[in-house]
Amino acid sequence: MATPSGHSFFLIGALGVFALNCFTRAQRNGTLIFTKENTIRKCSCSADIRDCDYSLANLMCSCKTVLPLAVEQTSYSDRLTIWFTDTSALGLLLNFTLVRDLKLSLCSTNILPTEYLAICGLKRLRVSTEARHPSPEQSLLIHDGGESESREKPTFQRGWQTCMYLSFLDMALFNRESALKSYSVANSASMANNFPCFSHLKTFPVLNNKSYVVTFIY
Repeated sequence: MATPSGHSFFLIGALGVFALNCFTRAQRNGTLIFTKENTIRKCSCSADIRDCDYSLANLMCSCKTVLPLAVEQTSYSDRLTIWFTDTSALGLLLNFTLVRDLKLSLCSTNILPTEYLAICGLKRLRVSTEARHPSPEQSLLIHDGGESESREKPTFQRGWQTCMYLSFLDMALFNRESALKSYSVANSASMANNFPCFSHLKTFPVLNNKSYVVTFIY
C-alpha cells in the first residue's frame, strides 16, 4: 500500500490547524464575572463553566482580579455570565449597561430584596437558581431586535448607554420557583414621567424625538 506523500501530510496538517482555529474562534465568546472572598474576578471563557464552580473557572478560563471601578463597562458584545451571592455589586456591573445576552446565576441561599436592575438592549436572559431551588435554568427572549437596531451606533453619555430597549429586572424573582415572566410597554417617549417609581430614570440619558420599549421582567 502506498504511503502518504509529503504533500498529503502538509494538507492534512493544514486542515487540522484550520479546524482547530475555527473551533477556538467559535468557542471564544463568553465573559464571566464573579465575586469571591471580597474580590471581583473577570474571566474570558472558551466554553460554558458549571454554575458557581469557582475552582473550575479559575482553571479553565483566563481570569484576573479587577477593582470595582475597573469592572464598570458600558457594553458587552459577547455573552455575559455573572455569578453572584447578593445584589451589592450587580448595580455597578449592569445598570444602564448594554448587554444583549445575559445569564445570572445565584450562588447562595440568600433572600434577595426587591431591587431593580436597568439593562439596555437585552435580547435574551437566562437565570439559574440551583443554589437556592433545585430547578432547571430558565430562559427568556425579550426581543429579537431588527435591522434598524443592528445598524444603530451606540451613543455614550456619562458612561451610560442610550438605547431604544430598556429592561427592568426584579431581583426578587430569584426567591421564587415560578416561571420567568415579562411584559413590555412600547412607544414610551417620556421615561421619567411614565415610570415615576423608578429613580434610575431621573438620570437616564434621553434622546430627543425617540421612543423606547420598556420591558419589566419578574
